[in-house]
Amino acid sequence: MQTRETIMRLKSTLPLDKASGILDEALQLGRESDMHPLTVVVLDAGGRIVAAKSEDGSGILRFNIAMGKAWGALGMGISSRLIRDRLKERPVFQTSLAAASDGKLIPVPGGVLIEDAEGFTIGAVGISGDTSEKDEFCAIGAIKSVGLSSEPAAIDPNWQASKLSDADK
Repeated sequence: MQTRETIMRLKSTLPLDKASGILDEALQLGRESDMHPLTVVVLDAGGRIVAAKSEDGSGILRFNIAMGKAWGALGMGISSRLIRDRLKERPVFQTSLAAASDGKLIPVPGGVLIEDAEGFTIGAVGISGDTSEKDEFCAIGAIKSVGLSSEPAAIDPNWQASKLSDADK
């Protein structure tokens, strides 16, 4: 029989039940807002996938985009919206980040840091499928629905006005 001292005990920064709650709520928010099919990826603080889901009809690149939004937010320690905002006037640095990350960093909204009650980053969520602003809306709402905090803390006030094309609703 193994004693407690002989069994390695690990503590996850982001438990599966919280990650699953974020996934389900993000998809629900997307349905309630009549968005295009979404793909959601939730990473722990080490950048490992805790959970991921793609809705029927979500394109095959959406996973990579959602992953890149979340991974980039973790890698830079700021939301992907803030990455976009800081890099729009710095194209050489943006290209350098893309190279340093082997093309994994996606610098547009939809990558949101997940913080615990003490303000520590415990993971990130990335969403792709609709406009970046709508993706981010779902991420922030989903994180808050499971009792955690997000960075950015507030949604883009114009998220509903964003459109993929003039044909969008």
